[in-house]
Amino acid sequence: MSSPATDSALFDLTGQVAIVTGTSRGLGQYLARALAKSGADLVLTSRDRNSLLDFQSEIEALGRRTIALELDVRNQQSIEDMVSKAYEVFGQINILVNNAGCNVRKPALDVTWDDWNLILDTNLRGSFFVAQAVARHMVPRGYGRIINIGSVTSVAGYAGLGPYGASRGGIRQLTMSLADDWGKHGITVNCLAPGWFRTEQNKVMYEDKQWVEYICDRIPLKRPGQPNDLDGAVIFLASESSRYVTGQTLLVDGGISTGATRALTQKK
Repeated sequence: MSSPATDSALFDLTGQVAIVTGTSRGLGQYLARALAKSGADLVLTSRDRNSLLDFQSEIEALGRRTIALELDVRNQQSIEDMVSKAYEVFGQINILVNNAGCNVRKPALDVTWDDWNLILDTNLRGSFFVAQAVARHMVPRGYGRIINIGSVTSVAGYAGLGPYGASRGGIRQLTMSLADDWGKHGITVNCLAPGWFRTEQNKVMYEDKQWVEYICDRIPLKRPGQPNDLDGAVIFLASESSRYVTGQTLLVDGGISTGATRALTQKK
């Protein structure tokens, strides 16, 4: 039987360096905070570096080494500069959480060419090239944990989310391909797919009580996700505990992907 110390070591990230993209707000900060509390030093990124400074101070107060870097995932040079600077400061990159993303919520007939490009370039192309730049440092070390952030829309379709769903479905497929590509180098690649969580991108929807009731009826656990519901999943995928897990999509969605619907009341 394993000792408690051995068991806890499976989730210990002490000495690991994690890049978490898109950490100026929202779920990115919760994911980064969870990794820091498990011992990881952090590279925080945003298009506006100044937007990271308060959060950087919070993470440093936990006793973690932290740097805040500018990153525009739609610009390849920006990606390469960020990864180079992170490696220069820390000398290693062990974990990547590909969280930066965006959405434009519109009926399919109203989606513009530019809407499509913004969403796909950010969520899908950006995630690939960040992963590629980071993997170039992971491969020589023979170790890495890459966590691509997907969504319940990686496996299900929703009206008004055509380009977004395409980008998140692409993330799922990309995850499987990269897992096969880089597994021989000791790198695992997985997709963490949240369900319905309130974020800055979708907060207007949560102001509609009727919609919240409708979505909760479809979630077996009967509530939207809370940000800390993702803590255990991201730590698992980033740590030694997931060493034989790769190419997988881990849905943290309260069960909505089961296809649950409101039960009809039977008339007597």
